[in-house]
Amino acid sequence: MVTGAVRVLRAAVLPLALIGLTALAGVVLGRVYAGGLLTWLVVGAAAGSVLVSVAARRLPSWLVAPVSVAAMAGWTLWSLRLAATRAELPGGLLEVTADAARNGIPRLLTAMIPVEPTPDTVLVPVVAAWLAGLTGAEVALRTGRVLLGYLPAAGLYAAALYVVGPNAEPALGSTLAFVAVAALGLATPTRTAPGGGDPTAELTPRVRAALRLRLATSAALGVALVVGLVALLGPVVAEQVDGRPVDPRRYVEPPQVQTLDENPLIRISGWALHPEQKLLDVSTQRPAAPPADTPPEADPAADATRSVRIRLAVLSDYDGVTWRVGATYRNAGRILPAATAARDSTVQTVRQQISVAELSGRLLPAVATPREVSGARVAYDPASGTLIRPEGLTPGLRYTVTSAEERPDSNLLASANVPAGDEVARVLRVADGVPDPMRRLATQLAEENGAPFARASAIEQFLAEHYRVVADAPSGHAYPNLGFFLFGPRNGGGQEGTSEQFAAAFAVLGRLSGLPTRVVVGFRTSGQGPVLAGDAYAWPEVLFDGLGWVSFDPLPRPDDEPRPVEEDFRPTPEDPPPSEAPAPTAEPSASPEPATAADAPPGNDGVSTPVLVAGGSASLLLVVGALLLTLLAMRRSLTRSRLVRGDPGQRIAGAWREVTDALRLAGRPVGDDLAATEIAGHARQTLADARFGRTGGGAVGDPGAVAPSGTAQADASSPAVDELAALLNQVGFAPGAATPDQAARAAEVATAYVTTLRSARPWWRRLLWSMHPTPLRHARRSPR
Repeated sequence: MVTGAVRVLRAAVLPLALIGLTALAGVVLGRVYAGGLLTWLVVGAAAGSVLVSVAARRLPSWLVAPVSVAAMAGWTLWSLRLAATRAELPGGLLEVTADAARNGIPRLLTAMIPVEPTPDTVLVPVVAAWLAGLTGAEVALRTGRVLLGYLPAAGLYAAALYVVGPNAEPALGSTLAFVAVAALGLATPTRTAPGGGDPTAELTPRVRAALRLRLATSAALGVALVVGLVALLGPVVAEQVDGRPVDPRRYVEPPQVQTLDENPLIRISGWALHPEQKLLDVSTQRPAAPPADTPPEADPAADATRSVRIRLAVLSDYDGVTWRVGATYRNAGRILPAATAARDSTVQTVRQQISVAELSGRLLPAVATPREVSGARVAYDPASGTLIRPEGLTPGLRYTVTSAEERPDSNLLASANVPAGDEVARVLRVADGVPDPMRRLATQLAEENGAPFARASAIEQFLAEHYRVVADAPSGHAYPNLGFFLFGPRNGGGQEGTSEQFAAAFAVLGRLSGLPTRVVVGFRTSGQGPVLAGDAYAWPEVLFDGLGWVSFDPLPRPDDEPRPVEEDFRPTPEDPPPSEAPAPTAEPSASPEPATAADAPPGNDGVSTPVLVAGGSASLLLVVGALLLTLLAMRRSLTRSRLVRGDPGQRIAGAWREVTDALRLAGRPVGDDLAATEIAGHARQTLADARFGRTGGGAVGDPGAVAPSGTAQADASSPAVDELAALLNQVGFAPGAATPDQAARAAEVATAYVTTLRSARPWWRRLLWSMHPTPLRHARRSPR
């Protein structure tokens, strides 16, 4: 007899197996999450859902689901509050829950790896685990169908593997554990006979033997089916073990910047016109200033007054017209992925508290490179180290950002090289259409300075010494704008601009001289207090091996008077123009007479008369050809409409129109007062005259018409137009009686007659037959 303890243990095996199978999905999914909070929340949902079903087994089945869903709501709300507290997200529980319900799935699939457990990234896994546990427990425990009860947990496990994709190592251990737990649940019996004895003891020996035979047969067939499936699917599964899984994140569009933020470089001019506009409030905590003997180049993020550069956007893509952000943002949690710092640079931690005032858009300002953000939900682009707030900036938004500010070693800049290859092709690309003076200026500066840092410094110095900063300069950084900024006349608005033109010109000249460059838009402030619109400016950066991105400042000093560009750069062509001739050695004896327009030399700029005549003739031929092709297409469309479209009666009438049009084209039109049989006789006579070379003098029924000639009657090979006339009369006197076969016969007779009559015409008339406009003018006339 089985004891009570053993019976309880057997009864507990299947619920524990269901809990384990559902919880393993959380283990798999937790590999792409930061910390273990998500795993424990899923384990709690799995245990709670199954235990509620076990405790409610004596309740009616329709009552278990509402009880379990109520328990799920409590566990979910507690999980969301816990996740929000750990992520330091503002807002009440209702606000956090509503936001997570709206954005749970897209944020889960666009979140940056590792995913921080926040309300919107834990809601879907927790709810899915609870529902899978509830469904599996009800099917397996209440109905006894264990395999069917495993399906929800198996589906949840497969979904977790799919969401993880290639972002974690293969889950071989978790998969083996899933199989083992499932086998344990199947191997343990969950029901015993009353009294704990053999359930077949009360059956007769014959029935017992038949039952055992049936069970053995079913088991053998099941084993054979499993072995067959393993043999068939095993190789396929084995081939996929080393395959790279599909990442579902590629099917979901990540957060995007607004149109206003795609090119914030153009906002600098607008901000410069309203310098007192308050955009931000900033409080900065940073280490003490560097030693006094540290050269300025070692701290590109600070100038002599120890100002702070706050980044707004990094622009790496330039098409000759517009600089664009071109970043791929992923939803991120409070802790951002740590990027590897350049090996020859030092890193300082900068902590800022920023309050948004009148700054709009989605770009979130921060000192480069942010490592931790609290107080705002952000999306992050690791390549540029910039942030956005997908919901957009609002006045009063307050957040705290901790950044790792890199400072390159100035002693290594002079000898540093720049990278090349596909990895930096994006920041080396120069779009087509560069003005020649700009290209020659870049070549001149590169020839005089060989090392990359020397080239960058030469460009920086050239711009700072020859150009002026003005607040009211118009916005624009396309090639024409930069060309006017660099070489335009001083008294006409050239050679002056905002930091937009200075930074864009530096970046383009740098790329033309082989330097990987980009443009950064941000603010230069003291780090404490308000940030005004007048603090906004742009600066260029150059990428050096081992040092990372190094900032440059091509703006002139406030008290420096710029020198004219012509003093250091004269854009003279390399070869003299063809029209240039050597100076005469002797004075001419007499002044030459001015040439008239008629005596202009052949090499003048005018167009010769033969060329004009040839061009006009070609244009006329093209117009005539187009007109003829149009008439040909219209004629063919008219024929198809008559012979193919409509009911049989309409098609027979259309065939008759084809015959009467052919008579008009042959110069033998018919009168409106003739019957169909008379017109048929006229058609036979016209064909006979055409074969014997005769021409008619008018329409049938006219006084001047040629009388039929007995010697010119049609022979037996003439088309049977009489048959067509009979069909037309049938349509006229018995509408609706015509059949499709009769319509097809009418089309055949009309086509044969038109073809025969056309072939009897002279060659030049045959050429114009299909393009003659006469049938088009008579297309709407009623047939006779």
